[in-house]
Amino acid sequence: MASNGMECMQLAEDQIKILEENFTKVSKHPDESTLMLIAAESGLTEEETAKWFRLRNAQWRQAEGLPAQLGSVKD
Repeated sequence: MASNGMECMQLAEDQIKILEENFTKVSKHPDESTLMLIAAESGLTEEETAKWFRLRNAQWRQAEGLPAQLGSVKD
């Protein structure tokens, strides 16, 4: 699989678990306050958390056969 940018983030297994849980159970597009809570829970900055969600959303859209960039199709 081609590099998708997520490997360079150097996340611990427990951080990935927290992020993935929130991605699948809470929201693929968390609002600012939710993003802040996820960042605090995972021990990441809000910027790192937002970056992970951007990359993960692109990965999810490609897996679903959608364009990597968010367009008119709602996730």
